[in-house]
Amino acid sequence: MTEARNRWEAVIGLETHVQLKTNSKIFTNASTTFGDDPNTHIDPVVCGLPGTLPVMNQTVLEYAVKAAMALNLKIAKHSKFDRKQYFYPDLPKNYQISQYDEPIAEEGWIEVEVAEKGKTTYLKKIGIERLHMEEDAGKLVHAGSDRLAGSTHSLVDYNRAGVALAEIVSKPDIRTGREAAEYASEIRRIMRYLEVSDGNMQEGSLRCDVNISVRQGPNAPFGTKVEIKNMNSFSAIQKACEYEIKRQINAYETNQSIVQETRLWDESKQLTKSMRSKEGASDYRYFPDPDLGPIEISDEQRELWRSELPELPCQKRHRYSEDLGLSQYDARVLTDEKSMADYFDAVIAEGTDPKIAANWITGDIAAYVNSNHLNYEKIPLKPIQLSEMIELIQSGKISGKIAKEILPELLKKGGSATALVEKRGLGMISDPEEIEKIILGILHSNPNEVEAFKAGKKKLQGFFIGQLMKATNGKADPKLANKILNEKLSS
Repeated sequence: MTEARNRWEAVIGLETHVQLKTNSKIFTNASTTFGDDPNTHIDPVVCGLPGTLPVMNQTVLEYAVKAAMALNLKIAKHSKFDRKQYFYPDLPKNYQISQYDEPIAEEGWIEVEVAEKGKTTYLKKIGIERLHMEEDAGKLVHAGSDRLAGSTHSLVDYNRAGVALAEIVSKPDIRTGREAAEYASEIRRIMRYLEVSDGNMQEGSLRCDVNISVRQGPNAPFGTKVEIKNMNSFSAIQKACEYEIKRQINAYETNQSIVQETRLWDESKQLTKSMRSKEGASDYRYFPDPDLGPIEISDEQRELWRSELPELPCQKRHRYSEDLGLSQYDARVLTDEKSMADYFDAVIAEGTDPKIAANWITGDIAAYVNSNHLNYEKIPLKPIQLSEMIELIQSGKISGKIAKEILPELLKKGGSATALVEKRGLGMISDPEEIEKIILGILHSNPNEVEAFKAGKKKLQGFFIGQLMKATNGKADPKLANKILNEKLSS
């Protein structure tokens, strides 16, 4: 990278569209079920037929306010809905009910952990400009094939039209593709903790548009902004940002112009390409929706909803690191999914050492959960049973090796680790006299190795311990065995 290029700085903001997990749509009782036959979840209100009136879904309001609170946004005492006019095949009314100048919430922030490749992980506070409610559009399906022209026709599915969205608009505080991906990931994590959205990007439950420009240094004016639409993975967000930053810098350095436009990310070619010129707010001809009254939330209702918020991922990460002494990495992995964090909390509530519990949960148990497409609420091994197994290890009744041997059955069937150990006869041998007798037999059978050890080849201690474990099927208490072995070898 040239010295001139080092002075360039990216300015990135994200618009995140979160589908709220309600059974019915935002202004009608039409179903929101995903994956059903096309155009089976529409009605006259969704299509805006004459004589129909929208009615606000109160669960949408509750979820939107809770989401806003979790993002540290200020809840408006008064807000309203507006009509946003645009004409597109997947918008059956030819306008979208949204919020323009009086959104439900403004001025918030979240904290994200950013781990840039080859650099130290750092915390970054990213501002959030607003959260507003709106209805989703339908979905176009491009079909047919033509060797030269590609798709030959498009189909429209209105099932998604009218589904409730919370649009979250960040401030232009993001500077790298990695920060953008981490911000989007944290938004999804928070929405899942709140249980207001499933955040499934493959199903379109969470979609991100990136606004990006570059400028020469942190004090320079903003450059011309380009929008990249509908990224459906965090990897795509990062790659699209990194590609677009390079594209814009190259354009400026070769005296080409950057135009305000909407671009798409082409995953197969790993590049962005122009889609259309970008509309401005005036092009949408916003005006207050005449069929929907103002939104006002009482202080009592607002505080009730606030009291129902769970401990959020950022709060858990701080608690795990500061109060429990876990590493940043462990805290991050444990809090990525709420079900894992809840499972961990339940295990340590039994008095289990947090670090040991974290190792089992993020290691063997996570591998089992992920490979079987489960979540922690549904595995047969309950937190109290994992705590029991760990206690058996710490008390010296079983070894870590034996624990790994019984864990698969506990994960599949649950039950008592103590009972399973007794049933299989796997209890640890911790009788000093029994261990001493076995060790003496091993030393007697390996006189050459004993002489070599006494001559200075101390690594042979591992050989003797290996022989002991083989003789006891791994059931000898390792600490006691090493102590007795050292005594015998030094005598």
